[in-house]
Amino acid sequence: MTSPAPSPAAASVLDLTPAPVVPVVVVEDAADAVPLARALVAGGLPAIEVTLRTPAALDAIREISGAVPEAVVGAGTVITPEQVTACGAAGARFLVSPGWTDVLLAALLASGLPFLPGVSTTSEVVALLERGVREMKFFPAQAAGGTAYLRSLAGPLPQARFCPTGGIGPTNAAAYLELPNVSCVGGSWMVPADAVAARDWRRIEELARTASALRTASGRRTAAGLRPASAPGPR
Repeated sequence: MTSPAPSPAAASVLDLTPAPVVPVVVVEDAADAVPLARALVAGGLPAIEVTLRTPAALDAIREISGAVPEAVVGAGTVITPEQVTACGAAGARFLVSPGWTDVLLAALLASGLPFLPGVSTTSEVVALLERGVREMKFFPAQAAGGTAYLRSLAGPLPQARFCPTGGIGPTNAAAYLELPNVSCVGGSWMVPADAVAARDWRRIEELARTASALRTASGRRTAAGLRPASAPGPR
């Protein structure tokens, strides 16, 4: 089987996330999408991954894309080519999958959108590198080996860059961000379900502000308005 050819757009997703943390959001009611996104942006977390775990997800992406231009809204839990197409049509600016196959990877590449395919083994990382993909989601991060596993990959595979998600929270996020091959982390601790249900946007903004103050190994910090000199701003 012929491997999908690499695409220039596929190599820019981590540069679209100027903050060290990407909120992983589950939206039950599309009416909450815009105020939730505004709270996260105000707290310094403009890159928002809306997961396709609810019927409201695509509408939420569409609402955020149209009403919160300062947000960089993406879609998570993308597992089929049909979802790739639907998310692009809804206004998603990046795509995230929990894993990948050649069929899904071909669709992600064809979309022209930046994306993070999920990996949890060294063989999966090498297979993506062979296909020209160097930016990946490490999932489920804690269950798959955590910081020790990622640190062990940095030596033999320094060209791979990761956004770990799964089991990451305020107590261990900094440890991941200290790794040289980690550009950002994904998590949902700044969007607790009870705060969303209560529409407590002020609390979410405060949690986001604390998360945005974390630093990556490269030193970028959204709270100070910083990003690496080579990273383009959101498009």
